[in-house]
Amino acid sequence: MTNPETSRVLPPGVPSSVPVLRRTLAYGFAFAAAIAVVGGVIGLLVAGPTAAWSAVIGAAMAGVFLGITALSILVAVRYDIVAFFGIVLGAWLLKFVAFIVAALALRDQPWINPTALFLSLIAGVIASLVVDVMVVMKTRMPYVSDLSR
Repeated sequence: MTNPETSRVLPPGVPSSVPVLRRTLAYGFAFAAAIAVVGGVIGLLVAGPTAAWSAVIGAAMAGVFLGITALSILVAVRYDIVAFFGIVLGAWLLKFVAFIVAALALRDQPWINPTALFLSLIAGVIASLVVDVMVVMKTRMPYVSDLSR
């Protein structure tokens, strides 16, 4: 099947959504790294090294959560529809549990600045949403499914 976005032929069995998800991962991780750098510098200037490290941790958390979703879909597209939904829902459940555990573990740590952590995590979530929207808007995908019988 030809991928209209890159005008290359995809190998047999590779869905046309794979290049889109790979671009989402690449741009998402790039934005998470940029948020870590910018948040770390702002945190350092405003509240010291504790805030800087907190901002980096928040951006890393956002990057990990973005990666879990995209990677689960990249893995799941290779299986039937039941396994696909099981893998994706399992990944979302993993993200939810991981977020709750991380929030509870980091809540009262003396080496965490909660404001810097929260703001960089929110910036990362917003950036990942923007990346998702921009990648999907600029991607030319067929209206019909890749599946064949």
